[in-house]
Amino acid sequence: MWFPPQFGASRYIATARTLLAALVLGLASLYARPAWNSLYYLFQGAFFAYAIVMLARGHRQKGPLALLALFGDMVCFLVFAGNAAPATLWLAYLLFLYLLAEAVVLFGPVEVAVTSLVSGIFCAVSTSEAVRLLDRTVLVAGVLACGFAVSRRRLGRELEAAERTRKEAVDAAEKARESERQRIASDFHDGPLQSFISLQMRLEILRKLLGRDVQAGMQELQELQGLAQAQVRDLRVFLHSMRPVDVDGSNLVAAARRAAESFQKESGIPVTFMGATTPVGLPQEMTSEVLQMIRESLHNVQKHAGATRVAVALEKTERSLEISVDDNGHGFNFAGTYTLEELELLRLGPASLKRRARTLNADLLLESRPGRGAGLKFRIPLQ
Repeated sequence: MWFPPQFGASRYIATARTLLAALVLGLASLYARPAWNSLYYLFQGAFFAYAIVMLARGHRQKGPLALLALFGDMVCFLVFAGNAAPATLWLAYLLFLYLLAEAVVLFGPVEVAVTSLVSGIFCAVSTSEAVRLLDRTVLVAGVLACGFAVSRRRLGRELEAAERTRKEAVDAAEKARESERQRIASDFHDGPLQSFISLQMRLEILRKLLGRDVQAGMQELQELQGLAQAQVRDLRVFLHSMRPVDVDGSNLVAAARRAAESFQKESGIPVTFMGATTPVGLPQEMTSEVLQMIRESLHNVQKHAGATRVAVALEKTERSLEISVDDNGHGFNFAGTYTLEELELLRLGPASLKRRARTLNADLLLESRPGRGAGLKFRIPLQ
């Protein structure tokens, strides 16, 4: 709507109705005609009073009341046009244009079409020469108003659809941010925070040990140095996994290879990478999510598996992209092969990777071999 919110469309319509009703009543006294009898003056006076009442409550015109007002305005136009003098014909034009504007602004194509049709039929069957002069104007203006009303309704629906899409996108983005915050908090609690708590406890033991046995304390200090170095590596891997991902679909394999190489350098765990030979061609959003999934899988191996080697493979088929991450660590505390649905039902497996799999509409398969490692497989549909 193009009207200011503090002075709505109904208020403008009511104001215009009052001014036109006053003009009609005033011209009735200036251009008196034999046909303008007392009943006509009474009707116009009543319409003027009705217009004032509607102006007083114009901002509350809704539903049946607004439709009744449209009907009353149409009757006023028909009565005035049927009794118009040549000198007042211009006011009949104004009344009809006002009538169309009211129908277009407050209603839809059906009301505009009915208003135009009734006015057109009246002009066609009228015996008044003045009314016949209105015939073309009513026809042309009515057709244009109907077309505008249809276009306006279609545009309104498109705007509503766009607004729904925007709200859905905002909700999805907020949900994704909240999910990512939860994942980061969980990873930080299970990783760096636990390591620092362990370091703090070991330092307290070292303080007490140095008071009794300096040589044993120095040996404990050397072990703490190694623990601190391992924690620095863990923290670097954690921070690396938090970095934003910015890569297009054609470079996914190269980006995944760089992520594997970076993981190997920072964690010290050898990684074997096998990538697809053909471009993957994923959308930007999916590409970032897939790369983040690979980085998170590697981070989980480094944090939990105790592995000495990892294998990462990307393979593109006709309908899907298949990703696998296998390690030779100690595996999960359960054995077997589970799908995403089974993992969710049993509350097993890494929660953040399950969320990412659902986001990508991907199939997930987790194979746990306690004491011999674990494997994660994702199948992401390309269509």
